[in-house]
Amino acid sequence: MNNSLIIALDFADGAEVSRFLQPFSGKQLFVKVGMELFYQEGPSIIHMLKEQGHQIFLDLKLHDIPNTVKSAMKGLARLECDLVNVHAAGGKEMMEAALEGLEVGTAAGRNRPKCIAVTQLTSTSEEQMNKEQLIPVTLNESVLHYASLTKAAGLDGVVCSAWEAHAIREQLGSDFLTVTPGIRMETDLVGDQKRVATPTFARITGVSAIVVGRSITRSADPLKSYNDWMKAWRGEHQ
Repeated sequence: MNNSLIIALDFADGAEVSRFLQPFSGKQLFVKVGMELFYQEGPSIIHMLKEQGHQIFLDLKLHDIPNTVKSAMKGLARLECDLVNVHAAGGKEMMEAALEGLEVGTAAGRNRPKCIAVTQLTSTSEEQMNKEQLIPVTLNESVLHYASLTKAAGLDGVVCSAWEAHAIREQLGSDFLTVTPGIRMETDLVGDQKRVATPTFARITGVSAIVVGRSITRSADPLKSYNDWMKAWRGEHQ
């Protein structure tokens, strides 16, 4: 999944998703289904997207006691998504349990979904982390610590900002996935994100995959916006 552009389907229901996807008929996309959509539609939205041939990142950010996360992942594995995630703050034992659940729940002959862990949300600033989480280090140090813990647990990578991706790759290797939200064109509004970056910066720092939402999903011409984003992500001249 290196060099992937993942479209965040942050819609209220399946009908909105279907309308958005109409211009993309025949294209195989990599899409993200988050809590807003999954909690409204449940597994049916995954089945619909799979029938259309799309790759799926199921972004539920599990964070609970190890046994609960293991059981939940066992069930989610049956949906045969390509990528799922947990919160690294849940700890090494919880992340190991998530992996065990995925392995048990994956049908024979099928590939286990890749599992990554959220380090620090891209909506979190260093000041917020220090004051509200009482983590007295730099944000970069916190993200690197969580990334190292994630790799020690056997997971496939992390969710981080593009600003930490290079250091993670240097420390943990290029095979360790870095999936980065908070990607914006220079002309885009930042919105509720704090640690944002352009697709060019993400590419230069060696990010594995970028997650793009409103810049495409709220566009007047989503297909054109998607194609423009793909060119920017690949470093092609517009």
